[in-house]
Amino acid sequence: MRKPWVVPFLLAAGWAAAAEDPVVAVVDGETVLRSELEAAQMALPEQYRELPLEMIWDPLLSRVIDRRLLAREAERRRLQDRPEAKLAFERARREILGELLLEQVIRDSLAPERLEQAYRRAAAEPGFAVEEVRARHILLASEAEARQVLAELAKGADFAALAQARSRDPSAKENKGDLGFFRRETMVEPFAEAAFAAAPGTTLSEPIQTRFGWHVIRVEERRTVLPSLEEKRAELEQQLAREAVNGLVAELRARAKVERFGPDGARREN
Repeated sequence: MRKPWVVPFLLAAGWAAAAEDPVVAVVDGETVLRSELEAAQMALPEQYRELPLEMIWDPLLSRVIDRRLLAREAERRRLQDRPEAKLAFERARREILGELLLEQVIRDSLAPERLEQAYRRAAAEPGFAVEEVRARHILLASEAEARQVLAELAKGADFAALAQARSRDPSAKENKGDLGFFRRETMVEPFAEAAFAAAPGTTLSEPIQTRFGWHVIRVEERRTVLPSLEEKRAELEQQLAREAVNGLVAELRARAKVERFGPDGARREN
């Protein structure tokens, strides 16, 4: 059974009610809303949860309608008065209330001012800033071609002009081999390793091979930048939500008297 404090699920599911929740069926005068179909889809196996709702609309709507009919017939037969039904209702009530509480706590924890504060705290921590390199490259089909280009550069040839004339990179005609600033994780290895190891103003003396071909690389600049709040938003939201949920659960446990028992009914230490 899914635990109500599983933060990633709550964040993925969201907590804001849809602005529009149209009626999608009427069963003996009772309306069925689109949100009920969306909830029914979330209970399906993963391959169906990932599909657009419209692709499984008709069979899912039929299933929801059938569930309504079965529930109405069960009520007609007074099955809701059976002890097992009352126990199940109480369990469901606790689950629903617990999740609603967590959704409220998470929503409050992600207020804009709290995100701003979390961002400022994170930005002050060592390791928050990231390194970026601006480099040019000339992409060749073979090592021999790459070494020939390196020889021409050693004799004084202009890197940008050679990139325009010789590079297999389709963008080289326009940008003269200039890749702009990039971060290590955005470039294929070992290109990134070589570029970040070189000093600014350096043309690497050896060509670098990747799955795209052979690269002659020149590092132009290096800088350290702070990731923006938008870049860090998802990470900070996960962190704030986790802290809020863990804090609430810890507080409630501290206030409660809890006794634990093992599978054999023997008392256990908390």
